[in-house]
Amino acid sequence: MTEITRLPAKTEVAELVAVIQNEGALILEDVLSEGQVEAVNDELRPYIEATKPGGDDFTGRNTRRTGALVARSPSSRELILNETVLGCAETFLKPWCERIQLHLSQVISIGPGQPAQQIHRDRWAWGTHIESVEPQFNTIWALTDFTTENGATQIAPDSVSWPDNRQAKSEEVRPAEMSEGSVLLYTGSVFHGGGENRSEDVRVGLNLTYTLGWLRQEENQYLSCPPEIAKTLDPKLQELIGYTMGGYALGYYTPPLPPGEGPELAGPEYALGRRREGGGSEFGGEELLSALQDDVKSSSDVGH
Repeated sequence: MTEITRLPAKTEVAELVAVIQNEGALILEDVLSEGQVEAVNDELRPYIEATKPGGDDFTGRNTRRTGALVARSPSSRELILNETVLGCAETFLKPWCERIQLHLSQVISIGPGQPAQQIHRDRWAWGTHIESVEPQFNTIWALTDFTTENGATQIAPDSVSWPDNRQAKSEEVRPAEMSEGSVLLYTGSVFHGGGENRSEDVRVGLNLTYTLGWLRQEENQYLSCPPEIAKTLDPKLQELIGYTMGGYALGYYTPPLPPGEGPELAGPEYALGRRREGGGSEFGGEELLSALQDDVKSSSDVGH
């Protein structure tokens, strides 16, 4: 059975994506410094401590899941925008969309005595309705060491092509053991699950995932990070959490203002006080329509 590939933090995006496309997952080692890990842990600790454990076996009755990280943790924002990881997400997902978006931001704290999670696919968030596209690119950042004893994420390498009803055998699963500051990169199709925590310590991982811009996000970013907070963020992060068009005619709105005091069609940027650059309408779908037309033309040319 294939082991989980491990690569150094400075590996080029193209090499990383090639491995992920082929094997479904890899570990990028020592991406964060000790100081960066400490900063994220310090910012999130009060929220983690106030989070109640899960209410069912899948979410974990000895596991705490804490969200809204974009709004709560400036250090987490840096991880979301990490140049290498974001580059992998964009490269991996771009064949199926014009824009990608942040799907989920969550700290997963697996406590002592937590049994292993059911092996599953994250793409099942949309049921089994999506075929022929890969909708999701995932990361789990180790905020503590990940070991077999404390519940390291379990990965079934090479499982991306398995049918949905395939049951992973114990000998096909590998623990994603890694030092704090490392990150597990994996697709929405690879079979995986949280490991059993047989230790006395809590295993803490930061789950940041990306998806196609035209799909519903698992974590509702507009409520987790409303406009009054989102307007203070880096514009690139604003767009990643959904404050931009997800595709031509996907995501515009009409501000509910008195007659004549606002546009009838506006891109989500309008809610943050941003205006489209270079003129054009507040709708902002022109460049996405152009990209769509180019895609259609390319498909037509290939067909002939």
